Amino acid sequence: MSADSSTAVILAAPARPAPGASRLAGVLVKASHVLAGAIVPLLLLALWQHAASAHWLPVQLLPSPALVYASFIDLWQSGDLTSNLVISLKRVGWSLLLGGGAGLVLGVLFGFSRRARAYLYPTFEVVAQFPVIGWIPLLIIFVGIGEPLKVLAISLAVIVPVTVQTTKGIAQVPRPLLDVARVYRFSLPQVITRVVLPSALPTLFNGLRQAVMQAWLALVFVELLAAGEGVGYLMVWGRQLLQLDLVVVAMILIGIVGVVLDRLLALIEQRLQRWRRNAF
Repeated sequence: MSADSSTAVILAAPARPAPGASRLAGVLVKASHVLAGAIVPLLLLALWQHAASAHWLPVQLLPSPALVYASFIDLWQSGDLTSNLVISLKRVGWSLLLGGGAGLVLGVLFGFSRRARAYLYPTFEVVAQFPVIGWIPLLIIFVGIGEPLKVLAISLAVIVPVTVQTTKGIAQVPRPLLDVARVYRFSLPQVITRVVLPSALPTLFNGLRQAVMQAWLALVFVELLAAGEGVGYLMVWGRQLLQLDLVVVAMILIGIVGVVLDRLLALIEQRLQRWRRNAF
């Protein structure tokens, strides 16, 4: 090859971007996504401020953003906001442990046992159609209106997505991998940790994220019906006092906490994906 042709090849080769430039491009892309997602909330906030300033509705029905912010600060400084939020998160946590554990057991049973799936899964599908509100009269009869009612009601909302996604995840494990595990005489714990969990992890985590979402939604609903404390109760309290600014504060808090929980689960899922790649 001549010198001219070598020079032409070098000039034609695409230049690799510098590491700093690629990081900057990634930051700019993320910033553009954040700005694009903020457009609609900012427009709604501007419309809300204009409607409150123009007195489209009475202050009792449409509090201004400034009043809602002042109420948020008052609730935060008094400790009412944090204490009620902690109570709600504890209810969700206990419900995820109880309902998620039961759903995981059922999902493993349905996933590994064809006989259990044939005899029991149709009944589970029928029972899963019942909304949480349909269980509350029965739960009140058996456990009263105390804390067990709330935890059990939220747990029932958690069981369904965990069971369904666990069953689906185990059923989708490639059979050749199980055959290889039999050839190498893996023990049951090895089969679960090195074959089943890595293969079914995306589906299992999808069920967990659905369970957290359902638990948070069911929590608010249960606290609106029968609770003396919690984020949902703040909405009831504000409605009873005819202070809709408290209701709006609770609504915004519910939305923010829901988004934060989903983002935390997404970060955990990214970490688990690394373990999944190393498990095979």
